[in-house]
Amino acid sequence: MTKKILLIPGDGIGPEVVAQAKKILDFFTKNTDKKFETENALLGGCAYDAVGTPFPKETIELAKKSDSILLGAVGGPKWESLEYKHRPERGLLGIRKELELFANLRPAKVFDALADSSTLKREVVSGLDIMIVRELTGDLYFGEPRGVTTLADGSRQGVNTMTYNSKEVERIAKIAFDLAQVRGKKLCSVDKANVIETTEMWREVVTEIGQKNYPEIALSHMYVDNAAMQLARNPKQFDVIVTGNMFGDILSDLASMLTGSLGMLPSASLGEKFSLYEPSHGSAPDIAGKDLANPLATILSLSMMFKYSFGFIKESEAIEQAVAKILDSGIRTADIVNPWVKPGIKPGIKTNETKVSCSQMGDKILGELKKICA
Repeated sequence: MTKKILLIPGDGIGPEVVAQAKKILDFFTKNTDKKFETENALLGGCAYDAVGTPFPKETIELAKKSDSILLGAVGGPKWESLEYKHRPERGLLGIRKELELFANLRPAKVFDALADSSTLKREVVSGLDIMIVRELTGDLYFGEPRGVTTLADGSRQGVNTMTYNSKEVERIAKIAFDLAQVRGKKLCSVDKANVIETTEMWREVVTEIGQKNYPEIALSHMYVDNAAMQLARNPKQFDVIVTGNMFGDILSDLASMLTGSLGMLPSASLGEKFSLYEPSHGSAPDIAGKDLANPLATILSLSMMFKYSFGFIKESEAIEQAVAKILDSGIRTADIVNPWVKPGIKPGIKTNETKVSCSQMGDKILGELKKICA
């Protein structure tokens, strides 16, 4: 049965990295029994430029007819002066909300070949493989009331509301517990229960779910400030982390740097009916159109789609094997070239690293995939 994939290239480097993932889709369609049909749609700044809104009605209609969605990136300084409702990020938040994509999975895995690319010591990050589960449709990003008002004395007041109900916490907790069950049977729930009542309720609900339904899972709790410190100090103490929208946004970016680059971090956004996959990096407008971007996060996001949405485990593993082999061979995009062995920094140090462009990296992965699937 043919799977319908909606491609949303978006802004900045989005079109470049999505194009590399499409090479992979085309390969499987032409050479295996897994068939894919793709269609493109607009979202973000490019959508505003084209039709006057960052979240076109046509895009959501196509999204609901597809089996899954692959997104590139949205945003950029070009649109920062727009009225809030017209900014590219409103398109991204809008599609998450409209499709009820409440669970964001962000793995942070260190490929052995990139252990020296992390800003932390090799022994701290080598073998790291953690999963951050971020609630995606609540919290400060969607809570009401919100906005900026002018007070009687002429000063301005900004308000955003952190809000969750117990059902929202229950459903994200179950996703995290289920993942922990098939991984290391260890889950850390991150909150700020000592000062924020919303997250105090969060902690209580997660604890109840664990005691009632997942007694075999080792559940721990950690304040978000300590969690940030521990991720930098001893990240391998974690396996699965579950947290709210705001804290998850911050911690997942921190975790990405443990891997050496945001360009290596894929993500999945899952709901009851729909799914969306995207790299965790932004639109990187400074390098857009220069063929310099790292497409591996997008390619690995496609691997997650195969695994979590379609159950194509063999094909998902083949993509990950191809990425690992290419990295082992020393192929690098600019963001993951080892900063300590660049010519001139430490004379005399030799490396087998070869820097390639975005499209070249896509071709290298495709070539390796052909060998694996031969």
